[in-house]
Amino acid sequence: MKYEPKSFEHLLGTKGFSDQLLKNHFLLYQGYVTNTNKLMERLNGFVNDGTTGAPEYAELKRRFGWEFNGMRLHEYYFGNMAKDGVPPDRGSTLFKKMANDFGGYDQWEREFKAVGALRGIGWVALYFDQIGSHLFNVWVNEHDVGHLSGTVPLLIVDVFEHAYETDYGLKRADYIDAFFQAIDWEVVAERFNQAPH
Repeated sequence: MKYEPKSFEHLLGTKGFSDQLLKNHFLLYQGYVTNTNKLMERLNGFVNDGTTGAPEYAELKRRFGWEFNGMRLHEYYFGNMAKDGVPPDRGSTLFKKMANDFGGYDQWEREFKAVGALRGIGWVALYFDQIGSHLFNVWVNEHDVGHLSGTVPLLIVDVFEHAYETDYGLKRADYIDAFFQAIDWEVVAERFNQAPH
Protein backbone atom coordinates (compact mmCIF):
# COMPACT_ATOMS: atom_id res chain seq x y z
CA MET A 1 0.00 0.00 0.00
CA LYS A 2 1.18 3.49 -0.82
CA TYR A 3 -0.38 6.83 0.07
CA GLU A 4 -0.84 9.41 -2.67
CA PRO A 5 -0.81 13.13 -1.89
CA LYS A 6 -4.16 14.83 -2.35
CA SER A 7 -4.43 17.98 -4.42
CA PHE A 8 -5.58 21.11 -2.63
CA GLU A 9 -4.84 23.48 -5.52
CA HIS A 10 -8.50 24.55 -5.46
CA LEU A 11 -7.61 26.60 -2.35
CA LEU A 12 -5.31 28.91 -4.33
CA GLY A 13 -6.82 32.38 -4.27
CA THR A 14 -8.29 31.97 -0.78
CA LYS A 15 -8.68 35.38 0.84
CA GLY A 16 -6.13 35.88 3.60
CA PHE A 17 -3.77 33.19 2.24
CA SER A 18 -1.25 34.11 -0.43
CA ASP A 19 -0.69 31.58 -3.19
CA GLN A 20 2.97 31.43 -2.19
CA LEU A 21 2.06 30.51 1.38
CA LEU A 22 -0.35 27.81 0.22
CA LYS A 23 2.05 26.37 -2.38
CA ASN A 24 4.81 26.14 0.23
CA HIS A 25 2.39 24.48 2.62
CA PHE A 26 1.24 21.99 -0.03
CA LEU A 27 4.89 21.01 -0.64
CA LEU A 28 5.45 20.48 3.06
CA TYR A 29 2.36 18.26 3.20
CA GLN A 30 3.58 16.25 0.20
CA GLY A 31 6.82 15.66 2.11
CA TYR A 32 4.86 14.03 4.92
CA VAL A 33 3.16 11.73 2.43
CA THR A 34 6.53 10.80 0.90
CA ASN A 35 8.11 10.17 4.30
CA THR A 36 5.14 8.10 5.48
CA ASN A 37 5.55 5.85 2.45
CA LYS A 38 9.32 5.58 2.93
CA LEU A 39 8.94 4.66 6.58
CA MET A 40 6.31 2.03 5.82
CA GLU A 41 8.66 0.45 3.29
CA ARG A 42 11.65 0.50 5.64
CA LEU A 43 9.68 -0.80 8.60
CA ASN A 44 8.31 -3.67 6.48
CA GLY A 45 11.90 -4.46 5.51
CA PHE A 46 12.85 -4.92 9.18
CA VAL A 47 9.83 -7.19 9.70
CA ASN A 48 10.61 -9.24 6.59
CA ASP A 49 14.28 -9.56 7.59
CA GLY A 50 13.42 -10.51 11.18
CA THR A 51 15.45 -7.57 12.54
CA THR A 52 12.76 -5.75 14.52
CA GLY A 53 15.00 -5.90 17.60
CA ALA A 54 17.36 -3.38 16.01
CA PRO A 55 17.51 0.10 17.55
CA GLU A 56 16.96 1.56 14.06
CA TYR A 57 13.61 -0.21 13.84
CA ALA A 58 12.52 1.24 17.19
CA GLU A 59 13.47 4.78 16.21
CA LEU A 60 11.80 4.57 12.81
CA LYS A 61 8.68 3.06 14.39
CA ARG A 62 8.52 6.03 16.79
CA ARG A 63 9.05 8.44 13.91
CA PHE A 64 6.18 6.91 11.95
CA GLY A 65 3.52 8.60 14.12
CA TRP A 66 5.11 11.99 13.46
CA GLU A 67 5.12 11.58 9.67
CA PHE A 68 1.71 9.89 9.41
CA ASN A 69 -0.01 12.44 11.65
CA GLY A 70 1.74 15.25 9.76
CA MET A 71 0.19 13.86 6.58
CA ARG A 72 -3.28 13.24 7.98
CA LEU A 73 -3.60 16.48 9.99
CA HIS A 74 -2.74 18.50 6.89
CA GLU A 75 -5.43 16.61 4.97
CA TYR A 76 -7.99 17.44 7.65
CA TYR A 77 -6.79 21.06 7.75
CA PHE A 78 -6.90 21.71 4.00
CA GLY A 79 -10.05 19.57 3.77
CA ASN A 80 -11.96 21.80 6.19
CA MET A 81 -11.15 24.92 4.17
CA ALA A 82 -12.90 26.40 1.15
CA LYS A 83 -11.69 29.19 -1.11
CA ASP A 84 -14.62 31.44 -0.23
CA GLY A 85 -15.51 29.72 3.04
CA VAL A 86 -18.88 28.11 3.71
CA PRO A 87 -20.81 29.75 6.53
CA PRO A 88 -22.09 27.70 9.43
CA ASP A 89 -25.64 26.42 9.60
CA ARG A 90 -26.49 27.55 13.11
CA GLY A 91 -29.50 25.24 13.17
CA SER A 92 -27.43 22.12 12.47
CA THR A 93 -26.97 19.22 14.85
CA LEU A 94 -23.34 20.26 15.33
CA PHE A 95 -24.28 23.79 16.38
CA LYS A 96 -26.89 22.47 18.79
CA LYS A 97 -24.15 20.29 20.28
CA MET A 98 -21.81 23.31 20.52
CA ALA A 99 -24.55 25.21 22.35
CA ASN A 100 -24.98 22.31 24.75
CA ASP A 101 -21.26 21.72 25.41
CA PHE A 102 -19.89 25.28 25.25
CA GLY A 103 -22.91 27.47 25.92
CA GLY A 104 -23.15 28.56 22.28
CA TYR A 105 -21.15 29.09 19.13
CA ASP A 106 -19.64 32.39 20.27
CA GLN A 107 -18.31 30.82 23.46
CA TRP A 108 -16.92 27.89 21.47
CA GLU A 109 -15.20 30.28 19.04
CA ARG A 110 -13.65 32.30 21.87
CA GLU A 111 -12.21 29.16 23.44
CA PHE A 112 -11.02 27.70 20.11
CA LYS A 113 -9.19 30.95 19.28
CA ALA A 114 -7.74 31.09 22.80
CA VAL A 115 -6.31 27.60 22.34
CA GLY A 116 -4.89 28.72 18.99
CA ALA A 117 -3.16 31.63 20.71
CA LEU A 118 -1.24 29.39 23.12
CA ARG A 119 2.50 29.79 22.86
CA GLY A 120 4.19 26.98 21.00
CA ILE A 121 3.90 25.05 17.79
CA GLY A 122 1.19 22.59 17.01
CA TRP A 123 -2.43 22.24 16.01
CA VAL A 124 -5.83 23.18 17.37
CA ALA A 125 -8.56 20.60 17.00
CA LEU A 126 -12.24 20.44 17.70
CA TYR A 127 -12.73 16.81 18.69
CA PHE A 128 -15.89 14.82 19.31
CA ASP A 129 -15.66 12.16 22.02
CA GLN A 130 -18.11 9.53 20.86
CA ILE A 131 -18.06 7.57 24.11
CA GLY A 132 -18.74 10.56 26.37
CA SER A 133 -20.72 12.43 23.71
CA HIS A 134 -18.78 15.65 24.29
CA LEU A 135 -16.95 18.24 22.16
CA PHE A 136 -13.47 19.41 23.14
CA ASN A 137 -11.13 22.11 21.85
CA VAL A 138 -7.68 20.56 22.08
CA TRP A 139 -4.07 21.66 21.70
CA VAL A 140 -2.07 19.04 19.80
CA ASN A 141 1.62 19.53 20.41
CA GLU A 142 3.59 19.00 17.21
CA HIS A 143 1.83 16.15 15.35
CA ASP A 144 1.88 13.19 17.64
CA VAL A 145 1.36 14.42 21.20
CA GLY A 146 -1.92 15.57 22.70
CA HIS A 147 -4.57 13.73 20.69
CA LEU A 148 -7.53 12.46 22.68
CA SER A 149 -7.85 8.71 22.15
CA GLY A 150 -11.01 7.56 20.43
CA THR A 151 -12.15 11.02 19.40
CA VAL A 152 -13.15 12.20 15.92
CA PRO A 153 -11.41 15.28 14.50
CA LEU A 154 -14.02 17.75 13.26
CA LEU A 155 -12.08 20.98 12.68
CA ILE A 156 -8.29 21.29 12.44
CA VAL A 157 -6.13 24.41 12.20
CA ASP A 158 -2.36 24.34 11.75
CA VAL A 159 -0.59 26.75 14.09
CA PHE A 160 2.98 25.89 13.14
CA GLU A 161 4.76 29.02 11.92
CA HIS A 162 4.94 27.70 8.35
CA ALA A 163 1.14 28.00 8.16
CA TYR A 164 1.13 31.78 8.58
CA GLU A 165 4.50 33.56 8.90
CA THR A 166 4.87 34.24 5.17
CA ASP A 167 1.69 36.34 5.24
CA TYR A 168 1.30 37.35 8.88
CA GLY A 169 4.73 37.37 10.47
CA LEU A 170 4.16 36.80 14.18
CA LYS A 171 0.49 37.86 14.07
CA ARG A 172 -1.00 34.43 14.66
CA ALA A 173 -4.35 35.86 15.81
CA ASP A 174 -4.79 37.59 12.42
CA TYR A 175 -4.04 34.30 10.66
CA ILE A 176 -6.63 32.48 12.79
CA ASP A 177 -9.19 35.18 11.94
CA ALA A 178 -8.44 34.64 8.23
CA PHE A 179 -8.74 30.88 8.72
CA PHE A 180 -12.20 31.35 10.25
CA GLN A 181 -13.30 33.10 7.04
CA ALA A 182 -12.11 30.08 5.02
CA ILE A 183 -13.73 27.30 7.08
CA ASP A 184 -16.00 24.98 5.15
CA TRP A 185 -18.61 24.36 7.82
CA GLU A 186 -20.41 21.82 5.64
CA VAL A 187 -17.34 19.57 5.82
CA VAL A 188 -17.03 20.06 9.58
CA ALA A 189 -20.73 19.33 10.14
CA GLU A 190 -20.52 16.24 7.92
CA ARG A 191 -17.58 14.89 9.94
CA PHE A 192 -19.74 15.27 13.05
CA ASN A 193 -22.81 13.69 11.40
CA GLN A 194 -20.80 10.67 10.22
CA ALA A 195 -19.37 9.97 13.67
CA PRO A 196 -21.25 7.33 15.66
CA HIS A 197 -23.31 8.99 18.41
